[in-house]
Amino acid sequence: MTDDTFHLTPHDVRQQEFQRVLRGFDPVQVEDFKQRMAEEVDRLLRERSALNERLANMVEQLRVFRDRERAMNDALVAAQQLRVDSQTASQREADMVSREAQAEGLKTREDAHREAQRIVEQAARDEQLIRHRNDAARRQYTAFLTSFRALLDRQMAELAGLEMHAEVTQVRPADAPIIVERSA
Repeated sequence: MTDDTFHLTPHDVRQQEFQRVLRGFDPVQVEDFKQRMAEEVDRLLRERSALNERLANMVEQLRVFRDRERAMNDALVAAQQLRVDSQTASQREADMVSREAQAEGLKTREDAHREAQRIVEQAARDEQLIRHRNDAARRQYTAFLTSFRALLDRQMAELAGLEMHAEVTQVRPADAPIIVERSA
């Protein structure tokens, strides 16, 4: 028999019988040895069974741990990829927001420049209008002064004519009313 095909059980040890020969072994010692051998084989089989169960548990735990490790590695790779994707997306969004802000700033600056230009042009038109109105007012004032001076001159001439007429005519007492004749 080879070691691979020989399976010894405690029952086999207990049931093994030996032939009795002259000058053979002491049967009590042989039975005692068989009993101890059976107990040892029984213990070894129980230990082997416990070790096989423990090995199966450890193999299962190892499989679970490997599955967990694989899942954690997959999650780590996914998280790293997500981080890279997130950074890339954030950078693209930041670049887009920056471009939009620059474009909006440029548009606002151009709008402000156009509005300032419009205000300057309106101010120039308003200044021209004010100057024109001021010139018109000065002309009207000068015309008014000239007209008023002419009126005053006429009135002064009329008063002078009245004074001459009053000197020519006789002076009346202070209680008499003054009659002014107008010449046609």
